[in-house]
Amino acid sequence: MNLLVKPLTGILGLALTVAGIAGFFTSGMLFVFQVDATHNVVHLVSGLVGLFAYASSQLASRWYLMLLGIVYAVIAVIGFSMGGDVANLFMINMADNWLHAGIAATCLVVSFGSGK
Repeated sequence: MNLLVKPLTGILGLALTVAGIAGFFTSGMLFVFQVDATHNVVHLVSGLVGLFAYASSQLASRWYLMLLGIVYAVIAVIGFSMGGDVANLFMINMADNWLHAGIAATCLVVSFGSGK
């Protein structure tokens, strides 16, 4: 798993940054995902942090994946249990919930499975 930490961090950092930017140019939907301004800012910031961690070190990348995994797991649980509005901060739909759950699981398996 250790070999996956940096590549996954770079891929997620880039994907979240692009999704955050692209979301500002859509009308509330990005493919099948519901987005709004707050959601876009969260993606953009988490993506930029991921790119910074990727450029920094293996340890920074591992911490990024751990924290992102935990945060996305919490958001997925809230999304599955509460539906559309996450703590009155941003809107999500079922596609978002499954994506957040998948990102969380992947991040947690890779980060905790890397050992150090």
